[in-house]
Amino acid sequence: MLEMLLLGFVIGLTGALAPGPTLVAAIQSAVKGGWPAGPKISLGHIAVETVLFVIVVFWLGSSSAIQAYAPYIAVVGGIALVAFGILTIRGSTTATLGGDDQGRGGDPVMAGVVTSASNPYFWIWWLTVGSAFLLAASRQSILMAVAFIVGHWGADIGWYTLVSTGIHQGRSILDQKTYTRILALCGIFLVLFGLYYLLSAVTGM
Repeated sequence: MLEMLLLGFVIGLTGALAPGPTLVAAIQSAVKGGWPAGPKISLGHIAVETVLFVIVVFWLGSSSAIQAYAPYIAVVGGIALVAFGILTIRGSTTATLGGDDQGRGGDPVMAGVVTSASNPYFWIWWLTVGSAFLLAASRQSILMAVAFIVGHWGADIGWYTLVSTGIHQGRSILDQKTYTRILALCGIFLVLFGLYYLLSAVTGM
């Protein structure tokens, strides 16, 4: 179970680091609301993922038809991991932690909900990588699926809290160079793990 927890954390981190509207919302909220903006943004993000977790594990996971196609779903997930990894590596060269210094009003929790639900990358990730991992974990047990999603959420909370704290402290904790290096490293990991996962899925058919 610890391995699944760590796996969920690492895979979640590679998704959380990707530049997108939720990251922008965390930066903008931190300018005005300080470091608590990160955890609040994460709560909104988690609320959306909780719904998806229930759908994948308790609805799709219980379907015999879905179970029959699980290896093929895993192949799609592996391909998606490699693709996302390549895009992450390419994007790391131009990714920025910059945001609107004026900040935005509104509830950070709701911002986390809206930016997650309206992000195409978020849905593509969950329809491929996320669902594949959850289905694989749920075939072992529900507890394994829970361990994966808890690890995933740990990555979200940890990353967005680090971002909001770094912005609040004048980026003394997280600077631009460190961010791009972490992003590139996660992209490389994503490609390698995607290849491994793809190979495992193909040999398991």
